[in-house]
Amino acid sequence: MQTKLTLLPGRSGTKKLLRQYGDQLICVRYRYDDYHKKRYKTVELIIEETPWVTKDNGKGGSKNSIRNERVAVRIGFKEGELRTLVKDAGGIWKKEEKVWMLPYKKAVEFGLEKRIIK
Repeated sequence: MQTKLTLLPGRSGTKKLLRQYGDQLICVRYRYDDYHKKRYKTVELIIEETPWVTKDNGKGGSKNSIRNERVAVRIGFKEGELRTLVKDAGGIWKKEEKVWMLPYKKAVEFGLEKRIIK
């Protein structure tokens, strides 16, 4: 069986599952079984969350953990192209806060550092 497509939450093909699983949804995968001629849609979910202490005893995460941390970014309603870019990069819309959540490294890559909500 091989995986031909992996989608991050918010992309087309994940919206129903995102409504069902919310922030627990990590990704949706489409896997193909050539032998049985079947396609499977699978999900990766967070099922448990526990504190984790880094090797530096919590004195500040590693560079990679900071870069992968999701941050809140404000994007205007009329900025459709930017919203699409963020959405395609795995951004998730938080309706209550009216912000987009995306990995810090993507926010920097798109030049959105000044829009990050602290």
